[in-house]
Amino acid sequence: MGKLCVAVCVWVGFAVHTNAQTTSSDSLGVDIRHTSKGFQFTTPDNKFQLQIAGRLQFRYAFSADQDPLTFDDYSAPNQHVFKINRARLKVGGHAYQPWLKYYFEYELGASRLLDFRVMVEKWPWLSFKVGQWKMEYTRERSISSGKQQMLERSLINRPFTIDRQQGASIYGRIDQGGLADFNYHLAVLTGMGRGARENDDKKLMYVGKVFWNFLGDGPSISGSDLGYHDKPQASLALAGATNTSPYTRFSSSGGGELLEYQGGVPGQYDVEQWVVETALKYKAFSWQSEYHRKRINDRIGGDTGHLAGFYLQGGYIFNHGAVETGKPLLEVAARYAYYQPELSLPNNSEEEYTLAVNCFFNGHLNKLTADVTLFDFDELSMNREANDWRVRVQYDFSF
Repeated sequence: MGKLCVAVCVWVGFAVHTNAQTTSSDSLGVDIRHTSKGFQFTTPDNKFQLQIAGRLQFRYAFSADQDPLTFDDYSAPNQHVFKINRARLKVGGHAYQPWLKYYFEYELGASRLLDFRVMVEKWPWLSFKVGQWKMEYTRERSISSGKQQMLERSLINRPFTIDRQQGASIYGRIDQGGLADFNYHLAVLTGMGRGARENDDKKLMYVGKVFWNFLGDGPSISGSDLGYHDKPQASLALAGATNTSPYTRFSSSGGGELLEYQGGVPGQYDVEQWVVETALKYKAFSWQSEYHRKRINDRIGGDTGHLAGFYLQGGYIFNHGAVETGKPLLEVAARYAYYQPELSLPNNSEEEYTLAVNCFFNGHLNKLTADVTLFDFDELSMNREANDWRVRVQYDFSF
């Protein structure tokens, strides 16, 4: 944490020092303002910019906060949980040129560096990125936890997300309007998850994604239609990934294993997966969905697993005109998620039914969210079933 504070102070001091060297005596000096990205410091020549923002999430949950994963989780004692769910510090901006950008994000509660990357975004059709970040693989995971429509991501995020990886990427947008409007992302990565310092073998992870914005403009990577789009914004996306590593799943903690798999050794698991997703925002209504498939080949044990899952999610803001009067926006959203841990056992599945209510005081920067969820667990291969309810309330505050 101390090193992080020193780094921020160095950037601020550098921006002010640069200003003193490059501006005339009648200059207004460094421009300081507050935007949706936090406090922003910009030199008069716009060659250097520093943005600093923070975000806090306060959460209450009953009967537990985390999604139940096993049959035994459904019989665990009920708990009332109050906690600081996230406490983030975000630093970004540009240096030397407006198109040479940087960003890093730190989780204060877990003392965990989440993102650090440098982006070259001089041309809309061709940009470059290097560092560590959340892969542009699924919409649900790409949406920041501070811009989600629901209180948290769905049941299927855990088994299918690629999460944060280290590597390099090229990306851009082609056409920028019309039926042939596309966004693309292509990445080559170490494939060992967040915070990895080395690879387990000579193989790398490859990830690719293409968005087709068939109405001329794709919806932003955020939940809810807060902007009330008079013209529909929609996209259809396809992504794929391949990797060989000791891991069968990833999270913000790094590499790990799904419940059905043992801890691996270097090069043990060969994973191939793909996803099809849709998104739409139109007149206060928002929609998104994902369908996933994943194959896990155990190169040592010789077994091969096949996973599948999907979710459907939609929401509507009832009083979209309230933003003009300064009153909070109210939204109701619903989601259904379905997960099959192994396709060869079709009677084994997990389901999620969630209903959420949002109260936006200042968009996603200041909002209150409540949700209620029913989980249904079927493991008929072992002749057992279970279900459980959960209620949560969260206040999200960014500055």
